[in-house]
Amino acid sequence: MAIINMNNHVFKGHRTLLGSKFVTYGEVELPVRYEIFQKSNSGFDWGNGGSASTQLAFSILYQLTNEELAKEYAILFTNDVIKTLNSRDWMLSAVDVLEWINQNCEQTTQEDTAPKMEKLEPIKTKKSRKSKTNVVKEICKELNITQKNLAEILEVPEGTVSSWAVKNEIPRLGKKAIEFYMQSTKNQKIVDSYRSFMQLLDAS
Repeated sequence: MAIINMNNHVFKGHRTLLGSKFVTYGEVELPVRYEIFQKSNSGFDWGNGGSASTQLAFSILYQLTNEELAKEYAILFTNDVIKTLNSRDWMLSAVDVLEWINQNCEQTTQEDTAPKMEKLEPIKTKKSRKSKTNVVKEICKELNITQKNLAEILEVPEGTVSSWAVKNEIPRLGKKAIEFYMQSTKNQKIVDSYRSFMQLLDAS
């Protein structure tokens, strides 16, 4: 039963418009695992073969297997899978990862006994248009708020936000404030999801 529940979990990655990156597993933030494997000093990354991508590869493999296997195959997993995650948002199921382990790793684990499933293709990034994205409008769209709402959240005049939109540039302190708000919103969603999950357990 534990294996079935685990296989229903997914790894999710999100890169904000301002560049911060977040990865979760089962709606909980995925540990970076610096204490046993450190390739990067800047957390996770994806869509390339850099050290931060290898850090992500190790943490995903370690989440489902063990330290020895994760260290041995982190680079291969980076090249085969992590480099292909080219979009801002991506999702990778535990079953997909276990399928890759079955096909590429000599060492097997208890989780490898999970039933085979057809591998899902990574989410493909749509080719961006030549027109430059307006960062203020995109942030408002992502948060589902207006520029007036954004000004109220940041406690700045609405004209200031309008000026950012016209210049398509946000000052450093403004970026920090927006990142803090977005992270707080994300954390609240995780807490709400956890509470809903616990309520379902209590009801069952």
